Amino acid sequence: MSKFAIIVKDVYKKNVKSTAFLIMILAPFFVMGIFYLSQHFFGEMNEINKIGIVSNEPQVSQQLAQGKGKDYHFKVMKSQKSAQQQLEAEKLDAYLKLEVGQKNVYGKLYSTSNLGTKTETALQQILTNLQMNLRAQALQLSTKDAQAVMEPAKFDSAKVKFEAGKMETDDGDSNVQLGLSFLTTIIMFLFIMTYSTIIAQEIASEKGTRIMEVLLSSMKAKTHYYGKLTGVLLVALTQLLIYSVAIVIGYQQFKDNPLVKNFLSSVSIKHLLGANVVIIVAFMLIGIFLYAVLSALCGSLVNKPEDTAKAIQPVTYLSMIGYMLGLILGAADPTNVIIKVTSYLPFLSSYSMPLRLASNTTTTGSAVLSLLILIVFTALLTLFSAQLYKSNVLVYSEGGLFSALKQSIAILRNEQTK
Repeated sequence: MSKFAIIVKDVYKKNVKSTAFLIMILAPFFVMGIFYLSQHFFGEMNEINKIGIVSNEPQVSQQLAQGKGKDYHFKVMKSQKSAQQQLEAEKLDAYLKLEVGQKNVYGKLYSTSNLGTKTETALQQILTNLQMNLRAQALQLSTKDAQAVMEPAKFDSAKVKFEAGKMETDDGDSNVQLGLSFLTTIIMFLFIMTYSTIIAQEIASEKGTRIMEVLLSSMKAKTHYYGKLTGVLLVALTQLLIYSVAIVIGYQQFKDNPLVKNFLSSVSIKHLLGANVVIIVAFMLIGIFLYAVLSALCGSLVNKPEDTAKAIQPVTYLSMIGYMLGLILGAADPTNVIIKVTSYLPFLSSYSMPLRLASNTTTTGSAVLSLLILIVFTALLTLFSAQLYKSNVLVYSEGGLFSALKQSIAILRNEQTK
């Protein structure tokens, strides 16, 4: 077995067998399990909030008390003082002070604890409907006429394409691809945050024990560097593979579910597995690799393993900038000039370009060009970091990250001039 393979195997086995890796694998399934149980078994076990009503119109109070919401029901109170006493005695969860005028309705909710936005939104809707009916009566409109006035305008959108000068509707699943681009963005961010620390720690730990001098006397620095990098990346790919298998098994278990059937009936497999999806996934994988290389480079610049967190700060900040740009600005305004520019910049293009591609604000050719730029930059950074690695791991600078980098570059130049 080659020295490279030995390093890869050692790094891979050590990380895959660790408790931290097991927790990373099980955490998403644990969260989804809790969500599933809360929705299917405990969804109907919420305590019904008892809300008192104090109103200047008893008839309106009685009408509201006859109805019963899923998370609350109303109780008519004689006075606000009585409502306060029952609220203090915890016989009420809240009370609503309701003032009904000729055209306006005003309500204020009093409670000792937060009832949640769901209940408050429902109460807001009830008062809005009540006010709409009052104004309809003031204008001598029937309920049917009032509903017709309040009916929203119909609006729809269609994506089109032109073939031989003729416009045709494009039935591509852009919404599915947009959802996939969001998913890959989140996965990439989580993997970068997780594995950047792991790979930097792998390299910094050996440097901190001063064992690198012994290791580099028996093997090339590049062999050690690429072995460490490959081992950690294989761990990341193992995690992705486990999730992929879990998705396939989950599909087999829930393919007859009405929601799954309805989703699949509205999705074209031809477009779902088309070129755009391949490009989106490629951006994610190469983006993870690029940040892993930068993390390895930063990890080789520290003196002690305890300084790893500080060393990977550039990786963290770059990834956070890309994540925020993609998920916030990219989703809200994919035609923004900042998104257009960053979609061609390595480190940021992995976040920006997939969203532009999924929202049809760029062409496949432009996405391929951006992907090629990313691949070339990643290859160059990998070669550069491997060249620096030998001098990095033997430099023990107390001046910080940039001081160690300057010293390493100076050593590399001296070696090249010899």
